[in-house]
Amino acid sequence: MKILVTGCFGQVGRCLVEQLSSVDGVKFIALERDELDITDSNAVTDVVQSFQPDVIINAAAHTAVDRAEEEVELSYAINRDGPENLAKAAEESGAAILHISTDYVFAGDKEGEYIENDETGPQGVYGKSKLAGEIAVANACKRHVIVRTAWVFSEYGINFVKSMLRLAETRDTLGIVSDQIGGPTYAGDIAKVLIEISFAIKQNNHKGFGVYHYSGLPHVSWYQFAKTIFNEANKQGLLNKKMSVTSISTNDYPTPAKRPAKSTLNNKKIHTEFGIEPSDWQLALKNLRRYTS
Repeated sequence: MKILVTGCFGQVGRCLVEQLSSVDGVKFIALERDELDITDSNAVTDVVQSFQPDVIINAAAHTAVDRAEEEVELSYAINRDGPENLAKAAEESGAAILHISTDYVFAGDKEGEYIENDETGPQGVYGKSKLAGEIAVANACKRHVIVRTAWVFSEYGINFVKSMLRLAETRDTLGIVSDQIGGPTYAGDIAKVLIEISFAIKQNNHKGFGVYHYSGLPHVSWYQFAKTIFNEANKQGLLNKKMSVTSISTNDYPTPAKRPAKSTLNNKKIHTEFGIEPSDWQLALKNLRRYTS
């Protein structure tokens, strides 16, 4: 199987490269923005026609949620136009496309968990541009799988876990938002899922393309997530003090972009179709030393 990965310097992209390097029967190329600008349709077509992948995994995205409020044109170029270019190239070459999306496509005001066909209602530019990307991909390529995920963290890049560990080096107290609820998701688990789905597509061992939710359990607030991180850091000897974590509201910590208050994703569909279990984010925190290097 031949796989083309875009956005290979992001959290999921780096995990994909790491994992694909040890998977038998796979030939892959992984490209970052300097090597392939996905907003350049001619460049995308050239790469796809040259490599002829069975599956394109798009891990490229403009994920700076607050900056997106100012960088509107760039957000739509990367989150909508780029995925559309990849999807069109996939359709023309007979490839399938796997595209990563987000819980931010929802308003965050539902009582229960969001399922795939719930009404969307993004609150900011990031969510709106990602939803536009979903629509563009679905319209451009019949053989598409869109995976919505949430609260991504890993050893790489900038994320909540790494930020908490860094802040703990110089702070003894932190106020963390407790009225936003979601499912932390380890990027390594997302990468594993994308590879599993790629094999299912290649082997024609699935019933349908479309939109799927994949995120971590249990659902928690950012406050609860932070408390767990610091408890693990103490257990693992990375912290020699007890962090004082205070619960604050979203209104106490205003940001340029509005976040969904409750964006818990239901993982039942992806389990039914592909046998995939939710991400175990607590297990992913068992070796926090990886996040400090």
